[in-house]
Amino acid sequence: MDSVLHYDIVIVGGGAAGLRAAIAVAEADPQLRVALVSKVYPMRSHTVSAEGGAAAVARADDSLEAHAYDTVKGSDFLGDQPVIQYFVERAPEELVRLEHWGCPWSRNDDGTVATRAFGGMTTKRTWFATDKVGFHILHTLFQTSLRYERIERLDEHFVTKLLVQDGRCGGVAALDIRSGETRAVLGRAVILATGGGGRAWPFTTNGAIKTGDGMALAYRAGLALKDMEFVQYHPTGLPGTGILITEAARGEGGHLKNAEGERFLITRDYGVGQKAELGPRDMISRAITQEIAAGRGVSLPGKTGEFAHLDLRHLGAAKIDSRLPFVRELARTYIGVDPVHEPIPVRPVLHYMMGGVDTDIDGATQIAGLYAAGETACVSLNGANRLGSNSLTECLVFGARSGAHSAAHVREADAPPEAALVESARAAEAELEALRGRQGGGETVAQLRDAMTRAMEEGTGVYREQAGMRRAAAQIAELGGRFAQLRLQDGSRVFNTEITAALELRNLLDVAAAVTVAAAERRESRGAHACSDYPERNDGEYLHHSLVRLGDSGPVFDKKPVELGIWEPEERKY
Repeated sequence: MDSVLHYDIVIVGGGAAGLRAAIAVAEADPQLRVALVSKVYPMRSHTVSAEGGAAAVARADDSLEAHAYDTVKGSDFLGDQPVIQYFVERAPEELVRLEHWGCPWSRNDDGTVATRAFGGMTTKRTWFATDKVGFHILHTLFQTSLRYERIERLDEHFVTKLLVQDGRCGGVAALDIRSGETRAVLGRAVILATGGGGRAWPFTTNGAIKTGDGMALAYRAGLALKDMEFVQYHPTGLPGTGILITEAARGEGGHLKNAEGERFLITRDYGVGQKAELGPRDMISRAITQEIAAGRGVSLPGKTGEFAHLDLRHLGAAKIDSRLPFVRELARTYIGVDPVHEPIPVRPVLHYMMGGVDTDIDGATQIAGLYAAGETACVSLNGANRLGSNSLTECLVFGARSGAHSAAHVREADAPPEAALVESARAAEAELEALRGRQGGGETVAQLRDAMTRAMEEGTGVYREQAGMRRAAAQIAELGGRFAQLRLQDGSRVFNTEITAALELRNLLDVAAAVTVAAAERRESRGAHACSDYPERNDGEYLHHSLVRLGDSGPVFDKKPVELGIWEPEERKY
């Protein structure tokens, strides 16, 4: 271990949550040295793909109480209400701050910020910049971070291990993808902000980099992953690719129709009432799935499976081009459909993970000096189902809070002994070199990954049943054992993508294990967890958070109370 780098705070992940945390540290104390460690150049972080908007109260007909209630109800009463209250209070100031930093929010004719409707929201509270919101937010945060000389980037560094000693986190071991060297990146606090793990499923909106890295790092360090059974299927993914057609398309007035041309969300009882296409994502995904099962799905030449239609034709070219230009571009490029003239074929697609590393409201974990924010974390904002457009704001609000609290922590905390941290990094380096040397026959990354994604699709889809979830958990456990027989063909050191693919696969298998174990333990239907054999919500037995830790012989299940507040659980209908 020739390379040991010293910082005050190490942030893993260069997307919205990580960048906002870095800026918050710099604002709190300009003297602190911050390492922003990312396996990709920050502008390639998955935040850039978000399209629809970011939620915060901005209109006279809205209120913080209404935003909080919508979020509580959307979570199917599994969100922690003190967290939700804090979130809605801080959301407007974060979006205004982005404006001051240069984010080009779309405007109404009178100059006020434009807002659009999103599913599960009682009013238009989703701020947008046409339909490229993530692109503009990420650019704004990245450019703002460049103002601070003490924020130093370690691009294309893959973190393989958290360095923990005596219950304190003192840095990370990171593979420099460009050189093949492992570095010990030391700091008195670490913030995980690596996003979700949607690539554990075969049909997903998530880019190839979303492999649950931060979740798996925390899991292997002994921390609990919380509420992992709750994964969100977005109703409108493009067939074949999984590319997202943003909820903004429905927020602007798009209609979902079946093969008979029927707006089934209005004509049939799927629990969304008059909200129709603006119902929550979990409910609409289930409605599309039921329409297909009832034989009313749309079939397309050359495409396997059946779909629904998203019809924007009545909006007209002018509105589509001004409000949804990226939707038109995606549909034309990837499915050969111009939404001005034809409906877009769509089907539910794995999109987001409500679960993650168990943190408190400050982003702190049970390991001193270790924090998490954004989709990597489960601060318990989203509960069993996230409302669209809350996630980008969550990255800002809790990225800022974790950054500020980590800065306060390092002013008081001593670092663990450096020699022990470096020794731990050497162990990570040796493990990586052993993986690099596994050449010849045996398991391949592709074989294991394909088997994993099949197991997850069959066991943890839009609808689930107990036997299928237990079977998936057993299959994932078996694949975890087979990972030890992995053989690699590429023994090189420079930009060895087979090595990084193997590391990502290991992380995904850990995430998948937590998801399937937690899912099999929840014998009810709540939010995105819809069990065919337990169709009702059961507050008497299951109004609790799920926790999964890595024990000596595999995943260990536990639970934790939900923090209720002024709203008691009620039937979730719209």
